[in-house]
Amino acid sequence: MKSRIVVPLLCCTAWALVIAGNRAVHADEAGFDEIFNGRDMVGWMVEGTSTRKEGEQTVPVWTVADGELRCGGGGFGFLRFDREVCDFVFQAEFKLAKGSNSGVGIRTVPYRSVRQTRPSFAAYEVQLQDDGAKPPDEHSSGSLYRYVAPTASAVKPAGEWNTVEIRCMGPRIMVVINGQQVLDVDQTTVEQIKNKPLCGYVSLQNHGSAVAFRKLRLKTIKAGA
Repeated sequence: MKSRIVVPLLCCTAWALVIAGNRAVHADEAGFDEIFNGRDMVGWMVEGTSTRKEGEQTVPVWTVADGELRCGGGGFGFLRFDREVCDFVFQAEFKLAKGSNSGVGIRTVPYRSVRQTRPSFAAYEVQLQDDGAKPPDEHSSGSLYRYVAPTASAVKPAGEWNTVEIRCMGPRIMVVINGQQVLDVDQTTVEQIKNKPLCGYVSLQNHGSAVAFRKLRLKTIKAGA
């Protein structure tokens, strides 16, 4: 099978944004950008582990196939979109393998293979993992990993496609998974995160296990510096 990478990302201008489902959104439609072209990883940068062993072969960790951006796992790292944003809405679909772990970095810095530059330390990681049957905590899907727990567990079983929407407006961060709002927090009200950055990059996590993304879309409300 030939490999190819696909990325669509989207944002909205108001908190009342309705998830646009599977419909394609183009840059001339209310400012939404498809940030993954479905053919290659133009506009995206691999950070951390870039290759893995598959039998006797060395293959890329991140590939594109069938309109999907796929992480084959192995090692640790991120795939970062090369545009800084401040206020935005991001939408994507994701599919987890059994027991897999991933996430979306937001308002983060370039990862330099040191802990301080991981999104969960430098800014935020919105956790995505195969944990749909577990009670939510600060490490659950939809959490601001390590800091704020989601209100519910909304991820579907491994092998099924999920939707995620992340909205950032000033210090307010909202997360919606499969149409259910699972997080709404003002970071200034939480001592541990009150000084986290309000601008930065969006990235996808390789946490050593398989995950696929598609239909990544971004609408920038306020661009980065």
